[in-house]
Amino acid sequence: MEFRFRESESGNVAAIFAIASIPLMMAFAGAVDVVNLHRKSVELQNSLDSAALAIGTVYYSGMTTEELEALGKDVFSANMLTAEGVPSEFEYEDAEVSPLTATAEADGPDNYITVASQLTMEPLVGWSFEWKSAKSAVVRVEPGRPACVLALNGSASSSVKIQGSTQVDMEGCVLAANSKSDSAVTLDGAANLRAECVLTSGRTSGLGVADLECPEVLEKQYPSVDPLAGIEPPSYTSCQSVPGGKTKTLSPGTYCGKTISGEVTLEAGVYILRGGRVNLGGNGILKGAGVTIFLMEDAEFTINGNEIVQLSPPETGPYAGITIYQPKSNTNTVSINGTSGSFVDGFVYAPGAHVSFTGNAGATADGECLRIVGDTIEFNGNSRYGANCEGKLGDHALTAGRHISIVR
Repeated sequence: MEFRFRESESGNVAAIFAIASIPLMMAFAGAVDVVNLHRKSVELQNSLDSAALAIGTVYYSGMTTEELEALGKDVFSANMLTAEGVPSEFEYEDAEVSPLTATAEADGPDNYITVASQLTMEPLVGWSFEWKSAKSAVVRVEPGRPACVLALNGSASSSVKIQGSTQVDMEGCVLAANSKSDSAVTLDGAANLRAECVLTSGRTSGLGVADLECPEVLEKQYPSVDPLAGIEPPSYTSCQSVPGGKTKTLSPGTYCGKTISGEVTLEAGVYILRGGRVNLGGNGILKGAGVTIFLMEDAEFTINGNEIVQLSPPETGPYAGITIYQPKSNTNTVSINGTSGSFVDGFVYAPGAHVSFTGNAGATADGECLRIVGDTIEFNGNSRYGANCEGKLGDHALTAGRHISIVR
């Protein structure tokens, strides 16, 4: 029997098929990889969008990168887990997702939040190359309407309380509360409120009698931005003494553990109270133009009903527009209850404390650029607020709510 190997073609077909199948297998594997990469990239993009929006709802100027990333991480994680059931370190069976990065950049009054991550996917066949997909999301946070009053507490009932025969007039200005309580803002008794609108993250009680320019109270809204969250108090200087006698004039500087009382005039500048208190005593007077008072180390500020307070902030410099600043760590109530002739311009800021403000008819001619920001706020008496305070509040605009949109 004679074998004719050169003339046999059956073995060549198998060899040719085997060789030809390699690029076919690679093409098939590549197609599967592309489909998987697209699906996972969509999941990654959706998770980044959700994280950026979550950051945007609570963002304030001055947040650090670490704070931004901490805010976005949980939402990002939750969405990735929902998408694939992947473990917390974002390791798919065949892919990994890099940790979330987040940055913020201001452009005029708007802020842009950018979050990003990258997906690296192993190929279907081990000898192919890795597949990568880098994604990002950008949201724009636009400030809301001009506000005159903001309570920052996120859960308190009556976080803003207007009671008794109080008449609060903030025409052209919004009253805002970040509380999610069903009674975040309350209006009791014969009290009345005149304002452009009331905006809260929760609901309100008793506002049916309020005189509002907007068609209805804005409830269940995004929280308002803390306007002074990025402010750094000044460094302490050497402790100064307080002159004796009932009538005195103080110079700017640091006062340690002192009680400021009597008839006091403050020269223009920055005052730092390390402990101690402002407690004028009967018929006392506190007046000063172009001043900022920092209530540090649990310092107290109390103006009673038989006393006069006349304060206005500097119009230039790092503390322009700020009259009273109490850091969040100081939880002592700020009480301003001056008699006729009293007024306060500028910001009264106590993010960790209750602010009790009693207005009076004599404050309607002056002090119309008052802005109150506190943990919770209570009103008594009659008070009037100016909506247009351009040039008096520096760059520290107080706004109610925010608008958030995905721009990329």
